[in-house]
Amino acid sequence: MSLELFLLLAAALFSIGLFGALTQQSIVMLMMGLELMLGGVIVSAAAVWHYVAPAAADGQVLVVLAVTVMAVEMAVGFAVVTALFRAREVDMTDMAAELKE
Repeated sequence: MSLELFLLLAAALFSIGLFGALTQQSIVMLMMGLELMLGGVIVSAAAVWHYVAPAAADGQVLVVLAVTVMAVEMAVGFAVVTALFRAREVDMTDMAAELKE
């Protein structure tokens, strides 16, 4: 596979994630859109590193670190959403915005 196909896949993932993040009102769906966007960035970074310096392990380490950070971020985000839902039954972004008042 060529670099262009990987970058096209990354752009498609990022675009779908951006659409999801901008159009959804559910907090969980918003987080899923953000994860798709991060996935697109990770795919593009891994593809560029593979084609620029395939022997260097720096790119692989960075991709593994990014995926780990992404998993931790999702776990913390879902914990916050679960706590908000249990405490005040908030599951939409509009309702969560009212909490700061």
